[in-house]
Amino acid sequence: MTGAVRKLSISVPPDVAERLEREPNASAFLVHAARALMRREALDAELAHQGVTVTEEGVARARAARAAVDVAWPAERYQAIRERVRQVAAGDEDPAGRVTAA
Repeated sequence: MTGAVRKLSISVPPDVAERLEREPNASAFLVHAARALMRREALDAELAHQGVTVTEEGVARARAARAAVDVAWPAERYQAIRERVRQVAAGDEDPAGRVTAA
């Protein structure tokens, strides 16, 4: 973590405590988790602002669709997509698939 920080004392249930105890840096782990939740809340707010209503039924349908893809896609396909994302992130390839680095 960089910048100003505040030290907090928190109480957590035993299962959460056990998970945090396995982390080499529990503070960083909690910061990452909290920021992920904050991003999700911001997305929910933006969707609501745009008139999109997120329902439990819609979330369940999306999860079922994702589970179907997980079953249908072989591990090699996932690996190929991960590699492509790494190339795009590294600037070696643009999202349209054109190689930009020699």
